[in-house]
Amino acid sequence: MPRGELVILRAMGPQDAEALWRWNHDPEVMRWMDDNYPGTVESTRAFLADRPRNSYGDLLLGIESREDGTLIGLVMLHDTEPEKGIATLDIYLGEKAYWGRGYATDAVRTACRYGFEDMRLHKVTLTVVTENHAARAAYEKVGFVEEGRLRQVFRRDGDWYDMFTMGLLRDELR
Repeated sequence: MPRGELVILRAMGPQDAEALWRWNHDPEVMRWMDDNYPGTVESTRAFLADRPRNSYGDLLLGIESREDGTLIGLVMLHDTEPEKGIATLDIYLGEKAYWGRGYATDAVRTACRYGFEDMRLHKVTLTVVTENHAARAAYEKVGFVEEGRLRQVFRRDGDWYDMFTMGLLRDELR
């Protein structure tokens, strides 16, 4: 299991359904995330149970606090193709008590280190809503740089927002 200074990344399963369901139905957690239609805890449990096992192309990991073992969020490396060596990163912390304490930065760094060292990736990419300043700061601390801007592609509360595309090459990881 990949370990950072503050987090441990581990596979997720049906036992994590309640936490995932709660996070996905919390407007503050999902503020800058693409959210799905409302679902039930049972449908979330079924999703986690029926999901194919983690693979090179689609890796879903829970983020646990090393301090107390609490599941606090999730991170994904997905859309990965061995021919290109590029993966897309998605992350969020669902447990708000852990926000602003360095857990997200450590989880991003740990996931990227795993991607570069174990998966032999060349690059990790992501998109982030321009107004999500906390996430962008975490990405920049790890070494991500802005590579472009997608105009008015994210809608929240009736307003359209731009998104930055960001990238991290293996030798840029901090």
